[in-house]
Formats: sequence, structure tokens, C-alpha cells
Amino acid sequence: MRLNLWFLVTKHCKVGRAVVLSWLLFVYLIFFISVLPLSAQETGAKKTEPIIVNGDRVEYSTDNKEVIATGNAEVIYKGMKLTCQRLIVNTETKDAEAQGNARLEDERAVIEAEKLTYNFNTKTGIIIDSNFRANPYFGRAEKISRVSDREFIAHRGYMSTCSYDNPHYRIKFRRINFFPQDKVQTRDATFYLGHIPLVYLPWYNHSLRDPLVHVQLMPGKNSAWGGYLLTAFRYNLTDNIKGRIYFDLRQKLGIAEGFGLNYTTEELGKGDFKYYYTQERSRKFAEGLPAEFQRYLIRWRHKWDIDEKTQAIAEYYKIVDSKYILYGGDTLLKEYFYREYEKDTQPLSYISLHRALSYSSLDLLFQKRINRWYSQSEYLPQIKYSLPNIKMFETPFYFENISSYTNYNEKSAVPSASWNDVSYNKFSTLNKFSLPTKIAFINFNPYVLAQPTYYDRYTYGSTLELNFSGGSDLSTKFYRLFNVKTNFLGLDINGLRHIITPSIAYSYKKNSTTPIGALRIGGGFLTASGSSAELTLSNKLQTKRKGSRVDIADFRITSTYNIKPKSGDKKGSNFSDFLFDLELRPYSWLRLDADATFKHSGDRSQSDYKKFTTANYDINFDLGKERTIGLGQRYQRNGGNEITLDIGWRLNPKWKLRFYERYNHGHSPSLKRGLREQEYSLLRDLHCWTLDFTYNIKKAEGHTIWIIFRLKAFPELEFEFNQGYHAPKSGVQANQ
Repeated sequence: MRLNLWFLVTKHCKVGRAVVLSWLLFVYLIFFISVLPLSAQETGAKKTEPIIVNGDRVEYSTDNKEVIATGNAEVIYKGMKLTCQRLIVNTETKDAEAQGNARLEDERAVIEAEKLTYNFNTKTGIIIDSNFRANPYFGRAEKISRVSDREFIAHRGYMSTCSYDNPHYRIKFRRINFFPQDKVQTRDATFYLGHIPLVYLPWYNHSLRDPLVHVQLMPGKNSAWGGYLLTAFRYNLTDNIKGRIYFDLRQKLGIAEGFGLNYTTEELGKGDFKYYYTQERSRKFAEGLPAEFQRYLIRWRHKWDIDEKTQAIAEYYKIVDSKYILYGGDTLLKEYFYREYEKDTQPLSYISLHRALSYSSLDLLFQKRINRWYSQSEYLPQIKYSLPNIKMFETPFYFENISSYTNYNEKSAVPSASWNDVSYNKFSTLNKFSLPTKIAFINFNPYVLAQPTYYDRYTYGSTLELNFSGGSDLSTKFYRLFNVKTNFLGLDINGLRHIITPSIAYSYKKNSTTPIGALRIGGGFLTASGSSAELTLSNKLQTKRKGSRVDIADFRITSTYNIKPKSGDKKGSNFSDFLFDLELRPYSWLRLDADATFKHSGDRSQSDYKKFTTANYDINFDLGKERTIGLGQRYQRNGGNEITLDIGWRLNPKWKLRFYERYNHGHSPSLKRGLREQEYSLLRDLHCWTLDFTYNIKKAEGHTIWIIFRLKAFPELEFEFNQGYHAPKSGVQANQ
């Protein structure tokens, strides 16, 4: 007998969102996923497969063409298991009925119901009086119907991520239409905290592709704002238009509100828009100056993939900040949107167009200053053609070209006088020829480069700047294997490989700047020229653990040797500063990253000459079971010397502690010695919720307290105020 059984749905159980309004409203979707199975791979499959039917008693009726199993009836099909007390299957119509403690389960979900009916041909069915578990979701419904391959309907039930029989919270609904992997629509949904109804929505539509929490509340208190409550509500207008509504209360500053909008178009790309406004008041203001002032931000960003080879990107930032102009201090961006401020203190407004050609690319940039109260560069426009290294016909030579035209304006911040602005037109073309090759065991890449640049307005009028350079890159590797196998101190050494990689990047530069008028008489003058060699020596130690190669140590030294420079403090050949970089991974649970700078350039009379001017290290212990320790130090000679400590420790399944300390041990005019910041967090597991109580003290800003409730199933938050120790990522270095 061949039957197609389609009960368990856990395969599409990819929902994981929501809080307070929306997440609880759409969370029921998962119910349907767990309740009525849908498999994209199986849908439409014409090939039937046999199922296994067992029971205390199995009968076959030739008259009705039915299989009847009673007493511990069991059906196993494609990893799914259906058990009940009585099962009837019609072999012609493919109608099936399960009664009495019906239970459908697989590795992802369990459904328990009093009665199940299903048709294997039409793939429709009904589940009556059911409970379900599909971690992290739990719920109940009086009736669930599968009306098509793409839609489920649930009637009169509730859903929660709390597994108790009487859940801490739940959302009751009259009806939910669920479209797997697409969207969910609810009717008459009410959110309950315990037995208390809090929120009612007569209708709600939610996209399952949205991973974030929908209603967020962030209470707290600090010296700058006083008591505050930050709120964000996420909404969906259509499948392609979503956004947020902001309403924030700050005791010392007043009310702020705004909204955000994310949109996607079929033809013109996608983008986002944000507007945030406050009529802020000040308790400390100078006589004759206003005590209230407008502060607002308008941000628009858009990306459009015109075709496979053409892309357009646009950004617009309008920031009005009369408080900063009058009083100074922190800008609107820094005070209200610190995460954005960390990425860019003075965001740009521009339109960029990129076109990929067969072996090259063309870029067009329009960049205009919008906010006159800070200095910015304008490109109106900049056109750049880039031809990367390309082989010249059948020769071993490679050619590279970068040519650009720029209408450049450097705008000073108002109220600076306009004559401080700088404007000129510039045309530049870089041409590089190289010959990568290998001589014995040395990788050798000689090159020559010429870059003429024309300025129509410069210090000496129209000017032609000629830059010529040549050089070569040389590198090789030496290694030696050591047959060492030991577990001394738990290091788990299974052979050692020592790799030494020396490299030299030699370059010779000759730059000249010539007024255009002097070209007719052969005049002009020579500026900075010279040659140098960048030297790098890398030492790496490797071993094998569990069949994989592991770097347990990597030490690099870098410096530049300047050969008889024509300018600077030192006229003879000399080394620049020495840079040291060390990475140690002796154990899987221990990591050390350190770097330092040894001063070898500049004036010999300086107090830091031939001394270490900076030294930084980060030590991270991952002791498992949510027990971590991070220790770091940032040292600057004649400056700051900050030590940071971050400890996160799980005491037991219910409680977790976290400590963060930042202490300045050095002496600096701008940074006083002593404890600069403290943060203490206590986390309590409340079964389906977690409570995060945090107390923060900053020397310059005062005290901050906030309490956060998070659903364990939906931990995402848009607000991120807590401090933390951030260890560097392997293989990632900051841009200098």
C-alpha cells in the first residue's frame, strides 16, 4: 500500500521574531508550520512512497477499500511519526482520519490533537482541539485548516514562547491566515500578560522575512538626559514598505519624535528614509540667547542596481542643530545617534554611479556640501576611469591605468570667510607597467610608474605636477619542520612548522611641480624626491590539532628604510618607526593580540626618541558555559594608559553577572588619572524572559540605569546602550 502522508510542518519553521505587539501577533504563524506540514521539495512530487502502518489490530476492508488500525496505531513516513488509538485510511480517495490521543511528531515539532483528518491527494486537512510544540513556540487552537499548499487558517487559540500550561504571556486570536515563508494576517488578536489583556489589534499584517522585534521600550536615567524612555514601533504598510515610528521622552531635554521608512521597488532599487525632530530646551543658557532650539535630522539612502554592470548609490544628510552652533558641545548626531556618529562624525551627501566595462570600470561622483556648519569637500563632479592590472597581449608585462577629472571645492565651515575656500579643476592619469616573475626562490615584481597631474588654479597658477616612480617587490618563504609531539601544559602539539617570510618593497620617487608658464622657457622647480624600502619580517609557528592546521603564534616586524631623503629632520639614510604585531593562540580558549610602535624617526632631541610610544594588548579567555574574561590595555607615551576589564560569568542557569571597568593609569592633559567608567549588569532568567538590570557610571557623564526585558526567543534590540569590551577579530585590521 502506498500513501502520501503530509502532516508535520516543521521544515518551514523559520519564524523567529517579535515582541509585545507584532511578534506575539505573528508568532502564531509558527503554529501552522508545526501543525500542518508543508515541504517545498515534496509539493508537487508525483512519486508516491510506501508508509509503515502498525497497530495492535490492523484490518483491510475490500468493500470500503479502507485500512483500519486500532490500539496503539502508528504510521511512520519520511521521518514523521503519527500515533493514535484509531486510524482509518481510504486507499482510493486517500482520505485519512486519526482519533484518540493523536500525536504527530518529528525532530522539530510535536502536535497533539483529539482528531485529525487529511486528504493526501488534495493536501488539505483539519486538526481539531490541538496542542503543539515547535521550539521555541507553544500553543493551542480549536481548529486548524489547511486550505491550499500556500495557506493555513487557525481559529480560536493562543500562542506563546512560554512552555508552561499557564504561560506567563500569550496572544489569543480569533483567526490567523498563515502563508508559509511569506506573511501572516491576524484577526482579533489580544496580547495577555498572565491573565491580564494589555493590547488589542483588530487586524495585523506581518512579513515573515522581517527578523526584528516590533515594539521596543528602553527606560533609563543619566546625568545628561535625566530619566528617559525611548520607544520604537515597527510597522509594515505593504510587503515592500516597512518602517519605524519613534517617540522618546527625556526629562531634561523634552520630547523627540520621528519615523523611518524602508522601501523596495521592482525597477528602481531600494533605500531607507529617516526623520527625527526635537524642540529641545536648555536649563543652562546665556542671557540673550534662546533657551529652546530646533534640532532635527533628515537622512535618505538609496541603492539601485540598474543592470548587471551598472550601480547607482545616493545618500542625503540634512542636520539642523542650532544648539551646537550657539553653545558647542556634542552634535545632534553624537548625542542622539551615537552608533551612527562612531561610523561617521560628518556624513556626506552624494550621488555615485559605477559602470563595469569589459576589463575596466567608470565612476561618476557628485558630492555637495549640505550642512554649512562643518567643513566638507565637494566634487562637482569627479569622473574616474580604472583599468586594473591587465596582461599586455602575449608579453609577460602588465599595465595599470587610473585617470580622473575632478572639479574640486573645499568648503570651510560657516562663519569662516569664503576666501578660505579652495577651488580648482584637476586632471590626473596614473600609468604603471610591471613584470611579475620568479627568480629561483624569490618572487620578484619590478615596476615603473608615471603620474602627471594638471591643476588649473594652484599656488603658482596653472600647474603641472609630474610624479615618476619605479621599484620592485621581493618576497620569499623559508620553513622548517620539527618532529615534536607533546601535550606539555595541555598545548596539544603535533609537529611544529616554523615559517619565516621576509619581504622588501623598494620604490624610487621623483616629483616635480612646474608652473605652466615656465614650460615655454624650460623653468620650473623640483620638489620631494627620494627612495625607500619597506621591510617586513614575519615569523609564524603552526601545528596540527584534530587534523587541521592551527597558527599558534604569528610575529611581524615592519619598518621603512629611507635612502638619503631630501627633506625631513634626518638628511642621511634612516629607518622609520618600527611596528610590532603579535598574535598568540596557545589554546582554543585563550587568545592574545598585541601591537607596539618603537619611535625611530623625528628629532633625536625628543623625549620619546628610541622609545616605545604606543603599546596595546588584548587577552581573551573563553572558559565555556557563558564564562568569559577580557583584559586589554591602551598605552601612549606622555598620554593615556587605559586598562579595560570585562567579565561575564554564568553563576547558575538562572543568574549571570557582568562587570566592565575602564581605568586610566597614565597622565594626560585631556584625560585624568583614575577610574573612567564602570558598568555592572545582573541578568535573571525568567523562564521565557530575561531581565537585564544595568548600572553605568562614566566620569564625564554621570550615572545611568536601565532595565531591559527580553523575550528569550526574540533577543534582538535596536537600542544598544550597554558598554562592552570588543576583542579584535582574527584577520581583520583597522584602516589607518
